[in-house]
Amino acid sequence: MTQYPFIPAPELPELSDAEAIQRAREFYEHLQSRRTIRDFADTHVPREVIEQCLLAAGTAPNGANLQPWHFAVVSDPGIKKQIRIGAEKEEREFYSSRAPQHWLDALAILGTDEHKPFLEFAPWLIVIFARAYRVDEAGNKLKNYYVSESVGIATGFLVNALHTCGLATLTHTPSPMKFLNKILDRPENERPYLILVVGKPAAGAQVPELSKQPLDQIASFH
Repeated sequence: MTQYPFIPAPELPELSDAEAIQRAREFYEHLQSRRTIRDFADTHVPREVIEQCLLAAGTAPNGANLQPWHFAVVSDPGIKKQIRIGAEKEEREFYSSRAPQHWLDALAILGTDEHKPFLEFAPWLIVIFARAYRVDEAGNKLKNYYVSESVGIATGFLVNALHTCGLATLTHTPSPMKFLNKILDRPENERPYLILVVGKPAAGAQVPELSKQPLDQIASFH
């Protein structure tokens, strides 16, 4: 097995404690302004913005540097319509029979239902696939490591990158999502992870007034 060559680590900025604290505060404030949007404008978003944000997502740490993800990017109206039809079919079954009542109660305060018009109206859909295993030239299956963790981190990078570019996002996870493999012609070794809806908020878009847990409820210092 050939080992990667090693090179000097990238230099990080030399910051005083005060500068580091200020940057941390500014970054928190930046992310605090991010909200999930369900009403999108059809405003044009350049493809290059999406491409650069995907490259940023691809820098995420991952198991053994096997990068077990694929981002299927959709702007074609016909394909978006197919995805909406497939997603709403699964969502109708979810809301009418699959979901237990306690789950429906938790969703009720957010005002969600089986109707997903944003899947057609937003300019971009990014369908994120988790690659469960690789296949070599001889057809042998090769294991990937920490797939869910790796894809989750990359997705977080992507959401942050898009937010930094002034774009709104919505993470959508109809269940099951296998219909996405067929629509997007993705192989069997790739599992749909989520649909990321991307665009500008519609004029007058509203979001629920939510709060996040304070630090002492999400972290402990030892």
